[in-house]
Amino acid sequence: MTLDRPLFGIALMIGFCITAPLIDVFSKLASATVPVALITAARFAVQGAVMLPIALLLGHGLRPPRAMIPALALRAFCVTASTFSFVSAVQVMPIADALAIAFVEPFIILLWGRFVMGEPVGTRRLVASLVGFAGVLLVIQPSFERFGPVALWPFGTAISFAFYMLVTRGLSARMHPVPMQVHTSWLAVLICLPVISLVDAPAFDWATPRGSAWIWLVGVGVASAISHMLVTFALRAAPSTLLAPLHYLELVSAVTLGYLIWDDFPNPVAWAGIGIVIGSGLYIIYRERIAARRHASAAPPAQQRPPERAPHAAG
Repeated sequence: MTLDRPLFGIALMIGFCITAPLIDVFSKLASATVPVALITAARFAVQGAVMLPIALLLGHGLRPPRAMIPALALRAFCVTASTFSFVSAVQVMPIADALAIAFVEPFIILLWGRFVMGEPVGTRRLVASLVGFAGVLLVIQPSFERFGPVALWPFGTAISFAFYMLVTRGLSARMHPVPMQVHTSWLAVLICLPVISLVDAPAFDWATPRGSAWIWLVGVGVASAISHMLVTFALRAAPSTLLAPLHYLELVSAVTLGYLIWDDFPNPVAWAGIGIVIGSGLYIIYRERIAARRHASAAPPAQQRPPERAPHAAG
């Protein structure tokens, strides 16, 4: 599949934005009776089981290159921490509020690139990042008053997912996203199981799921596999510059599902924060498009190439 089917890519990206919040819905439903760490482990166990036959059908081997195992393990650790943090948040918080706070992740990556990696980032994008952080504070403020320090858990998601994205960038050029997802899943399970056994805390207790809890746990993994496959193939059909703004539709799905299932609806202050986060993110995407065009026009013709696909498709 090449980058020449934009409408198909848009349709797949919209499908991702509809299905991705189902991960959070199933996690929240499961968290009523299942400890957070077990939900996290179940997500990757089911996701890996779903992706394994897909990888085999596509002709990918089951053995990762030894040289990539440390990076895959780091990637698995980051996504495990991200999942654990987010499930801990949605256990008590509205999904839309937690997701809006977690959307600070692109700003973290941009600031990391500028101040740690020394990447060129314009003043406008830096200001937009700071404005985005201010919007997140507006979402946190009412949530903190209502739920206490648990409202900070989505920050853990944003930070760990930002590092997950950075690791993925390095791996994406060397490994197809489907086997990358399979290997990340089983490594994440290997990380979760000893932690569940050794840590003595309610979130890490072992509790045998009962009744509908099995449905919710399977739903977490299946929704994860489906949503990440959708975004993977969306980014193979259309450029990331076209699809990135659509990612914010995930918030619309999250608000809708939260209202229909739990009657959760952001208050006016939270809505203002969500609007600022979305506006800042869209502005950064716009400025990055301009910067990419300038770079492409300044490069010699032999060095010019089509826009790269976003690396987070591997999921």
